[in-house]
Amino acid sequence: MPSRRFLVHDQELETGFAAIRQELDVPVTFDDEVIEQAERAAARGPQLPPGAGGMKIRDATDIPFVAIDPPGSRDLDQIFSAETRSGGGWRVFYGIADVASFVHPGGAIDDESMERGVTLYSPDMRASLHPEAINENAASLLAGQQRQGLLWTIDLDSDGRITATHFERATVKSRQSMTYREAQTDIDNGTGAPALQLLKEIGLARQEQERQRGAVSLQLPAQEIKKSDTGYRLVYDEEIPVEGWNAQISLLTGIAAARIMVEGGIGLLRTLPTPDEHTIDGLRRTARGLGLDWPADMSYADRVRTLTSADPVEAAMLSRSARGLRGAGYDSFKNGEIPEHPEHSAIASIYAHVTAPLRRACDRFSNEVLLALVHDREVPDWAAERLPELPAIMGRSNQHDRSLERTITDYVEAVCLRDRVGETFDAVVTGNGRDTSNIMLAEPAVIAPIRGKHHELGSVIPVTLTGVDIERRKVTFEPSEKSR
Repeated sequence: MPSRRFLVHDQELETGFAAIRQELDVPVTFDDEVIEQAERAAARGPQLPPGAGGMKIRDATDIPFVAIDPPGSRDLDQIFSAETRSGGGWRVFYGIADVASFVHPGGAIDDESMERGVTLYSPDMRASLHPEAINENAASLLAGQQRQGLLWTIDLDSDGRITATHFERATVKSRQSMTYREAQTDIDNGTGAPALQLLKEIGLARQEQERQRGAVSLQLPAQEIKKSDTGYRLVYDEEIPVEGWNAQISLLTGIAAARIMVEGGIGLLRTLPTPDEHTIDGLRRTARGLGLDWPADMSYADRVRTLTSADPVEAAMLSRSARGLRGAGYDSFKNGEIPEHPEHSAIASIYAHVTAPLRRACDRFSNEVLLALVHDREVPDWAAERLPELPAIMGRSNQHDRSLERTITDYVEAVCLRDRVGETFDAVVTGNGRDTSNIMLAEPAVIAPIRGKHHELGSVIPVTLTGVDIERRKVTFEPSEKSR
């Protein structure tokens, strides 16, 4: 079906997005006091936070950093560079926004960021964690701008294993800001900065390390609302290779950070329980039911890594396999009292969130803990005292983020399909519940329930759209006569 049929004009959808934000209490503005504090901090420039006085700031403006982000991004948390090492392997440089030098503890900006927890994204706007003066200007690692940042230097051997790490405050400067598509084109054509070519080498090496660790790489079909000059489209997100390579640098940094925290006996870990035997047994039964081979000696991680959403049967298995990734959270600790289960099972390692302080409140505190540990200083009281609060703050804010994303997607599905009632679509059956099955349409990118639980997993069945309720953001499908 031609995709133009699912374009929706801006004004109508954006009115709907605004109503959803109001319904879900998404903050779209800041109080005057928060804005005024942010503008004063931006005008004043970075100041070391309490407990960091006397810390040396390295001049690292000679490192040729690049930033790779979605189109139009201005809240740039990370910049990347790398070089080969004379004895083999690579040296990774990863610059992180130094938010703590603008958001000091106990102020209005600090309080507001703890209330928000994360930046919340809608297709037409974002509700930022901090005011624009900080998030998109003074602290953002914008191309061509000299910034005080946080600098990771991570040495890897020729297989991509970590051999040494260092973390410090530094003055940095990004040479170029690119979209993922631009970066991929330059890498493919060999026309990009040397760091881009090394990103591919390092990313591939780290992906192999990920495979060897037994990490889970689950490429679920993800719905995405894309804006163009003619309106919005609902599509499935298609990851290009550079996104995976870039993500490996963030994962690498989070693993290095977690190791430092655990060794130092204080920090905040991102955790995910290991799937229990009952869950894995259920997934193996699903695979057998779908006719998919799963050798007894092949792990859950190895099996799902081979699945692709392009195949209807494997798409169904992917959907079911997500059951093995439930229960992600945060765990704080002090005084060497390491959590009983510190690992993130999907990463197959201990792991910490530290690379997105402009968009995630917890990263600001974790980075100050790390700086103190690396430089053999006392962890600042303001950072250590807030650690126990952060798991609840981040859990609540991440749930808010998921609710916003799900509600907006449901709304766009309804608007896109309102003129299609009575039409029949081919759908893949991706799951069965007590009274319903879950289906996935190819175009538009709709994931929805359908009545009846006896539809064969992985089968492609004709379904008829029987109802659309835009106010309730609900679409209703029924098996078509041909599939009964």
